[in-house]
Amino acid sequence: MQKKTKPIPVISIVDEFGTGIAIEKTYIPDLPLLDKATLTPFDEAYQSHRHENHSFFLLETGTITIEIDFQTLVIQAPTVIYVHPDQVHRTLSAENVSVSALTISQENLNPDYLKLLDDITPAKPLVLAKETLSILSDSVSLCTKLSERENDKLHHLMLKDSCNALAAFVISQYLEQAESAGKLSRFDTITKDFRKLLERQYATLKRPAEYAQKLHLSTPYLNECVKNTTGYSVSHHIQQRVILEAKRLLYHSNKSVKEIASDLGYDDYPYFSRLFTKITQMTPLTFRNKNRD
Repeated sequence: MQKKTKPIPVISIVDEFGTGIAIEKTYIPDLPLLDKATLTPFDEAYQSHRHENHSFFLLETGTITIEIDFQTLVIQAPTVIYVHPDQVHRTLSAENVSVSALTISQENLNPDYLKLLDDITPAKPLVLAKETLSILSDSVSLCTKLSERENDKLHHLMLKDSCNALAAFVISQYLEQAESAGKLSRFDTITKDFRKLLERQYATLKRPAEYAQKLHLSTPYLNECVKNTTGYSVSHHIQQRVILEAKRLLYHSNKSVKEIASDLGYDDYPYFSRLFTKITQMTPLTFRNKNRD
């Protein structure tokens, strides 16, 4: 009999707090590597989950091990971590961790910031200089104090504006890091446009020529740009994005492999199964069973 699992939990701060904004500071003295079998339904942070909203984590002290979209990251302070609502994540372990977390709904974020966040996703953890950490710590402190002043007449507006300023500063650090790597070349710009299009249409567009047509480029030129910038072909990126979503569905749903293949735009189920096996070195069912043990 097939093992059953609940769909991936989606944690919503809007339901819990009613404002669409939550900010809190947590200290974890020691949390050893977790055994999934020992977790309870109340250990939300340690179960794979999504946030319905945008999340910013300021790791001020300690070391934390987290899993984001099946990739394990060991992160040392001082670091800021941004997690997009689409990303599945969980905490694996922590050691002497002091972390401040801001979770803010899409409706409360400045539209310009939303666009920039989509551009930098998936964002790697960003190591902070001492001065930058100080500014972020002060910003978090201000947001926290304002969140507690619920009786102020302009409470929500003040909280919203201060949290947007915090988000903007984090985004600026990501943009500054990107600029320090050098001005974007035409190859870089085209690759960025391809990635954005891929994120929107990976389930419907499967051939490099389709992406080239959408971007008004020749297929060889698009492939040259992407390969020059990333080291991998357009086909590789298409397949990797599809397989990531397949892994999410295999782990977090009880849909059959055939249903998942259809959801991802593959009417030829055997082809999808062969593609998954080629890329991951295991069949879809093996991946599901292995990760549910």
